[in-house]
Amino acid sequence: MPDKSHHSEPHMEPDILRHSTPPRLKYYGIVALCVAGVIVVAGLGLRFYSGTRTQNWTEEQAVPSVQIITLKGTKAGGKLDLAGDVQAFTNSPIYAQVSGTVQKWYADIGATVKTGDLLAQIDPRSYEAALAQARGQLARDSATLANARVDLSRYQALAQQNAISNQALSAQQTTVNADAGIVASDQAAVQTAAINLEYTRIKAPFGGVVTSRSIDVGNLVVVGTASATPLFTVTDLTKLRIYVHVPQIYLAAIKPGMTVDFNVPEYPGKTFTATLAASAGAVASSSGTQLLQFQTDNAGGAIKPGDYASMHFKFPAAGGVLRIPATALMFRDEGMMVATVDGGNHVKFKPITIRTDLGNAVEATGLTTADQVIDNPPDSLVAGDVVKPSPEPQAPAGAGAE
Repeated sequence: MPDKSHHSEPHMEPDILRHSTPPRLKYYGIVALCVAGVIVVAGLGLRFYSGTRTQNWTEEQAVPSVQIITLKGTKAGGKLDLAGDVQAFTNSPIYAQVSGTVQKWYADIGATVKTGDLLAQIDPRSYEAALAQARGQLARDSATLANARVDLSRYQALAQQNAISNQALSAQQTTVNADAGIVASDQAAVQTAAINLEYTRIKAPFGGVVTSRSIDVGNLVVVGTASATPLFTVTDLTKLRIYVHVPQIYLAAIKPGMTVDFNVPEYPGKTFTATLAASAGAVASSSGTQLLQFQTDNAGGAIKPGDYASMHFKFPAAGGVLRIPATALMFRDEGMMVATVDGGNHVKFKPITIRTDLGNAVEATGLTTADQVIDNPPDSLVAGDVVKPSPEPQAPAGAGAE
């Protein structure tokens, strides 16, 4: 009987044409699919994040950035420089009061004279003759009056004796009155002639300096002409007037007796002081200014009439007044305003009232130090706009602040 223990099943050869699945392929496929999903999700998320950032950046860029400035009170008050016209306190152009030929002059420009000093002499001969004639006429008429009065006394005695009529007495009284009138006229003529003779001597009306001379020996002086030129000009330099035109906006700070420092070009760095002496009391409509007159002593004669003076006004600080840079001002239909930023970063316009114009800044009311004022606001700014405020840049360490 055949041994079945050595009997086995026929050997099966592998089929090389048949596809077989690699081990764990399904696992790797799932992993790859998950990785791809993660990459897609991450890409979409990154794209969404970038888009959101771009949108936020665009929105931020659409909000204008503005610079905020800090307002300060006016502790020292304001300053103002104005031009002043220096004039002599007393200045006298001297004209001839009688016609004639100049015989001699005694004082040239720059000469110091006292009251009554002789400046020039006009030929006096015709006026001496006129005075002699007036005096002769007065003597003759005075004698006639004396005779008439003697006759009147005799007539009065005869009238008491009824020796003459009242009519004859009245006629003699009339003669005396007429002669007295003639004598009075002659006396006035003598006085006039004497005055005209005195006028031939051109004298200084007060002590000072001769600042002009327009005559010479032999010149004919004619009075009463429209183009008459002063023979001399005498100026008192010991005291000066300074005239200043002050704009209307500063008049509230002008006080009687106030003092002002000033400079003149010929003395750079040297300061003089003048005191307010008078005011015109009215604003000139053509210029919007009021004329002020200051006075200053000039005993040394350092300052000359006709000088240009730079007057330095200092105004005290007023309560509630803040100094605002001119770059922050905005002129709208409602008037002068500034743009401010509220707590929600919204633009708000506030009207102000300018008290003093300092050129690069103004002193005004209507604001407080807590207001956030926009510097250099764009014209397109509208109330309610949202802005992004940035603080005022700090001054460098060690830099001085005005």
